[in-house]
Amino acid sequence: MLEIRTLVKVYPGPVAALQGVSLEASRGMLGLLGPNGAGKTTLMRIVAGLLEPTSGAVYFDGEDVAGDPRRIRRKLGYLPQHFGFYPHLAGAAMLRFLLVLKGVHAPQGVKRLADELLERVNLRDAARRKVGTWSGGMRQRLGVAQALAGDPRIVVVDEPTAGLDPEERLRFYRLLAEVAEDRLVLLSTHIVEDISVLCPRVVVLTGGRIVADTTPRRARARLEGAIFEGAVEKDRMADLADRCEVTQAVLIEGRNRVRVHVPDGAPPEGFEPVAPSLEDAYLLLTRNRGAENGVAPPAGAERVAP
Repeated sequence: MLEIRTLVKVYPGPVAALQGVSLEASRGMLGLLGPNGAGKTTLMRIVAGLLEPTSGAVYFDGEDVAGDPRRIRRKLGYLPQHFGFYPHLAGAAMLRFLLVLKGVHAPQGVKRLADELLERVNLRDAARRKVGTWSGGMRQRLGVAQALAGDPRIVVVDEPTAGLDPEERLRFYRLLAEVAEDRLVLLSTHIVEDISVLCPRVVVLTGGRIVADTTPRRARARLEGAIFEGAVEKDRMADLADRCEVTQAVLIEGRNRVRVHVPDGAPPEGFEPVAPSLEDAYLLLTRNRGAENGVAPPAGAERVAP
């Protein structure tokens, strides 16, 4: 069981990266969704025992992470947003080096453990190739392999799919889903699709505060009947934005295709009702419910049992 209690982190400036974050989680995939600068990476680094909070605490199975970070790290795997490798090393050699650095106990030897981990993340055939020749997705899978060393009970992954092509992203989704079957995986991202595909529970963070702790299904359901879509000429966009809350606008065949949030169900002329998406809910939460507005978690940000 992971317990995060009223975490506050203030950097010099001062910059309040976290402002009283609290949550609990056990097994499965928990998505932490928020824009860049929301405080996600700061939270992940505190959970991993790499950064001390200004106040508050993180407990794993009742143990304070800050009290004995080395002991907690034996139960934890961490894949940071920027994970460096030596490009001249072969994949197997790179992984063995990382396992030695982590001090992972391997009864049958580090080489055997590295081979098993590479097999698990489907990198066996590339084990002898230099990491510098690998794709971004392959390097991310190698990062997961080192995070799984020691069979941790909690795995923290920070922005793992940024920069991956669609095919690599799908492979990575399957791998993370398998990893989460028997442990807690904390997935931090600003990519809504990652959450939609993987996470039965999502926590939305903005301005260093939690503005929603819910499920993707509930987040969409709260907007049922309030999202409309239509084509809008470029010269009408400013007027539409003044009258309606635009959630998304994309260019299709040279014309703006726009989605708007209309709570009273009276859309602009030419707009039709559409099924709400998690991205609609996310954009509305982060745009209108940020901590800078001094607003508590809104209706629709249901608390769900961990």
